Amino acid sequence: MKQRAESRGARPGVLAIALSAALTLGVVLTGSGSTPEDGIARLKAGNARFVANPAEALTIDAARRAALARGQAPFATVVSCADSRVPPEVIFNAGLGELFVVRAAGHVADHSVLASVEYGAAHLHIPLVVVMGHEMCGAVKAAVETPPGTSLGPNLDYLLKAIRPAVARTAGQPADVRLRAAVLENVEETINDLVTKSSVLRHLSDAGTVKLIGAYYELASGRVHFSELVHVPATAARADH
Repeated sequence: MKQRAESRGARPGVLAIALSAALTLGVVLTGSGSTPEDGIARLKAGNARFVANPAEALTIDAARRAALARGQAPFATVVSCADSRVPPEVIFNAGLGELFVVRAAGHVADHSVLASVEYGAAHLHIPLVVVMGHEMCGAVKAAVETPPGTSLGPNLDYLLKAIRPAVARTAGQPADVRLRAAVLENVEETINDLVTKSSVLRHLSDAGTVKLIGAYYELASGRVHFSELVHVPATAARADH
């Protein structure tokens, strides 16, 4: 996948979805001792449990609930679509207090999403941000299928406008694979929006304090595939992967 420079500024490193899930991980300590590597390992292990046995109970009990009343220390932020079939805590078999979840249709990085991810990174010291797209995403599908200039109302128009740059990059794809390609491009779009629209996240990313990674969830199999975890400062020149 070729890295691109947008008019809004150089987009930071492409996090193209790699189904082989080859990970290049930096070690960054936080107050709780968690690292991006720890976070990825825990997410992958949790997803493996979910795939093997979707009915496996989450680790939730009264003692844990009472302990969390005193504070939280999640190990990862997961930014995902609001789709009812894509609950991150279930997909990653995570209990109370383990994930800081931010959800919006098409995981579009509006002000509320940006503020939420900033809070997790700067105040809860979460070292890992995962942006997870999913198979058959309705928001991306609407952006693919709705002709430009057609209004679905001001709020949906805002949503589709945010997704359309990703969709435009898939214009040459065959119809039978275009939606998946657009979903993957939209994951990259959100990751880049997080670090270009938020000075807080850009600073933490440049400092190596926070790492970002893309993911793709398969509805039927339950499997999550991760991209490479890389750090490219927002000001760095882009090169091909």
